[in-house]
Amino acid sequence: MTEPPRYRALFLGAGPQMHCGVGQFTRLLQETIDKIEPGASKALPLTQTDGRIGEIWRAVGSADSVVCNFPIVAWKRVIARPLLALLFARLRRRKVVLIQHEWAGLNGIRRLTYIPALWLANTIVMFSPLVRRELADDRIMRGMVRKCVLAPLPPNIAAPAGFSDSMLLQRLVAARSNGQLIVGHFGSIYPGKQPNGLLEIGAILKQRGLQPLIVYVGSFIRGTDNIERKFYARVAKLGLKGDVIVSGYVASDHEVFGLLGEIDVFCYSLAEGLTARRSSILACVQSGRPLIVTGPALPDEFDHHPRFKELIDRGAILLVPRDADSAAYADRIVTALKRPTVPVPPFDFDGWWTDVANAVRAQL
Repeated sequence: MTEPPRYRALFLGAGPQMHCGVGQFTRLLQETIDKIEPGASKALPLTQTDGRIGEIWRAVGSADSVVCNFPIVAWKRVIARPLLALLFARLRRRKVVLIQHEWAGLNGIRRLTYIPALWLANTIVMFSPLVRRELADDRIMRGMVRKCVLAPLPPNIAAPAGFSDSMLLQRLVAARSNGQLIVGHFGSIYPGKQPNGLLEIGAILKQRGLQPLIVYVGSFIRGTDNIERKFYARVAKLGLKGDVIVSGYVASDHEVFGLLGEIDVFCYSLAEGLTARRSSILACVQSGRPLIVTGPALPDEFDHHPRFKELIDRGAILLVPRDADSAAYADRIVTALKRPTVPVPPFDFDGWWTDVANAVRAQL
């Protein structure tokens, strides 16, 4: 007689060593589901050393559903184990719930490695109607759209009480004291975020005599497109040497929000426009500073996400028309800084996570 499953969901992950937004999302999602339904889930670490075939087979059998949020760990090193877990789930007649954050913006080779996971999935959870449309526009994968459901994305990190001091924080404090305009960008640096777009805006602000200091709180994602080399080449060409700081990886939330609190205004120039999957935007908003970003491509982008939509409606997020040039962004930055300071209402971090946990639970 086969033993019945003991858990509603098995979460594939990489444990505490997965220092990135996707890994943080997986941990917080599982923790929130366990708060709502204690004992409902279990985690299975899959790394280069964790996750033997027999262990994966038994763990899959212990749950009704397998939840996979790609990438489990650095995607070029751990590809086979998560796909094997999803295959085992289908063989054992368990439900596969795949969480897919992006599609067309993925590196092409990386996207190929995800295709088997989409085929094996029973349900594909997405956070943006634009990403769902990208999948529909993919000639090979458009049939997968019927599996897609939308869920509201929460922020990965919450503003803690207090902050940690650092050499970079002291540098930002000194820059503000000297009258520099600190323009910020938070999150991993990769082509999809158009990091060079902010450099163009910074160059215009400098031409106007506003003494900008462009601060990227995050690090470059390693890939095949030489983004870091191209980025610094653009810095030099625009005459911004000494006016740009890239923090690199920041481990502590206390240090992150200490840095975000010293930024005057955040700005994102996005070719795809703002989407409901941009958790870095939600981290910046918690600082209380104005945030300038390209408007969404789709009119219904935030219809499934009332909390995100409310931030736009009350002006915490300021949209720039999609056809705007860099000068228009610079104008919007200057205008935003002239607005009177508005008290920031408490940010219901737990409420955001309860929303997404309930949306995923409905698919288990």
